[in-house]
Amino acid sequence: MTPSTKYDCLIVGAGVTGLALLYELARFTDLRRLGLLERCDGVAQVNSHAQHNSQTIHCGDIETNYSLEKARAVRRTASMVVNYASALPARERDRILFTMPKMVLGVGPQECAYIRRRYEVFKDLYPRMRLLERRAIADLEPNVALIDGTWRREEIVATGTPDDYSAVDFAALAQSFSHACVRLDRTTDRQITQLFSTTVGRIHRAGPDYVLETNRGLLQARSVVVCAGGHSLLMAQQLGLGHDCACLPMAGSFYFAPEALNGKVYTVQNPRLPFAAVHGDHDIKERGKTRFGPTALMLPLLERRNRDTVKEFFEVLRLDHQVLPTLRHLLRVPDLRHHLLRNVLSEVPGLNRRIFVREIRKIVPSLTAADITYAEGFGGVRPLLIDRAAGTLHLGEAKITNGDGIIFNLAPSPGGTSCLGNAETDMRTLARHLGAHIDEDAFARGLLMGYEDTRADSDGLPAADEDEQRALARAV
Repeated sequence: MTPSTKYDCLIVGAGVTGLALLYELARFTDLRRLGLLERCDGVAQVNSHAQHNSQTIHCGDIETNYSLEKARAVRRTASMVVNYASALPARERDRILFTMPKMVLGVGPQECAYIRRRYEVFKDLYPRMRLLERRAIADLEPNVALIDGTWRREEIVATGTPDDYSAVDFAALAQSFSHACVRLDRTTDRQITQLFSTTVGRIHRAGPDYVLETNRGLLQARSVVVCAGGHSLLMAQQLGLGHDCACLPMAGSFYFAPEALNGKVYTVQNPRLPFAAVHGDHDIKERGKTRFGPTALMLPLLERRNRDTVKEFFEVLRLDHQVLPTLRHLLRVPDLRHHLLRNVLSEVPGLNRRIFVREIRKIVPSLTAADITYAEGFGGVRPLLIDRAAGTLHLGEAKITNGDGIIFNLAPSPGGTSCLGNAETDMRTLARHLGAHIDEDAFARGLLMGYEDTRADSDGLPAADEDEQRALARAV
């Protein structure tokens, strides 16, 4: 069977990452035939769905695991999301972006000292960020600072902003990209196709092009970008790429409490843990509820609650003499071992609420186990990569490419916030490969206008010495 249509680029995956790329290619390049393939029957049904992520715009101000350089890069990509959505008609914008207070909270002397040091380093990069003492915290989040009207006993301090675009519905954002591409397809002489309920099997070379085997038949393209979570690695390895990597999926779960927070309250990251610290979020979809989490749990699934992906998990884990020592090394770290065990118990009915409430009392000290409920059906899977040769866990963005027209995106960091920045990188790579033109003026006006590349004086938060690392880990 011969493919009937030849595309300039085919994108696999209709989450917010794949649709951001389709939008940028359609809006800012002169490529004429673009296509997107998605196995589900609609947009953003997996990790981009509002139930499966924390709905946070990660711009680097309250994420203590970011260095200054990482924060500067993330701030730029976050501003692209805000610039895009805030320019939409108010009704559409207000389905995507949400204004609320946000802060990162330090509890106890070690964490408070750390927060104060971090503020001095990061304040020039985030001019609207404020150092929040106990009374200012109480003004924004009374349940964080007070218990029954009296001050909590621990020393607390925070940095944050009282009224910023802090939350985003990534599914609504993906839907907006999709609708914009439909309009471009109808109003221009280009072909921009979105095919749902389309399963992609193998990808193979056909001369300079690529052929995708799908349930709709064979599709051919000059370039391919796969944005399919852990499945990206599986498809890459089927093409002979990425065999130096293995995939370790980490699942996150959440808990609900009655409305306890007005916005987002993050906590200080334990430097010995490779996972996001627990935080509390005013949920943008579940009205009147605060969501706490996530937990971190190793599950043999590439997609949460999809048992059909168990076999694919073992294919990308490739448990052998290179991967096993990495897992053993991770589990030898006491903080990590205890964290994972606690999160396993946090999935056990009857135990879970009593265990997890101890963690979130750091944020809202008055909460009891009776106040929280397990958020059934909430939480997604983030594929972490293992570098097989180095025996290390890779936590940031990863791309696998042959440098000749095909890209596999794995866990772009930090999740949906980086969708337009990640798409920009891929758009420029594809434009060079395909000889396409990018309308730089339109790109700057549409996504970068108003962004100021603020430079802080310091090169980064000074690295803590071993004693401080141990003290901070104990405090967290």
